[in-house]
Amino acid sequence: MAIKKVLVVDDSKTELMFLTDLLQKEGLQVQTAENADEAYQRLAQDKPDLILMDVVMPGKNGFQLTRALTRDPLYADIPILMCTSKNQETDRVWGMRQGARGYITKPVNAAELREKIGALA
Repeated sequence: MAIKKVLVVDDSKTELMFLTDLLQKEGLQVQTAENADEAYQRLAQDKPDLILMDVVMPGKNGFQLTRALTRDPLYADIPILMCTSKNQETDRVWGMRQGARGYITKPVNAAELREKIGALA
């Protein structure tokens, strides 16, 4: 499956702008959401090929949202790549146990992000 559309879920406008710019330069279409509720709205409008998921957000955090999405038959086929400042091994393991297909830490390295997306395609 080719990855063309990406949903970036992050409560930081700076991160959303940075990741959007980075992904658009790779030729990808990008939608953004600042929390779980917005993420569900975007998913209902247009199903992406990949979700980049922050962990620390108000309301439902990224671990909880990842678990909910990977268990939902409507969205379980969308790969989720955690993209977070939480850089402990326990965080990475927990993210993967929630259903994430990859884990990348901030500050995001463009080459590493490209590699992770390429591996999921």
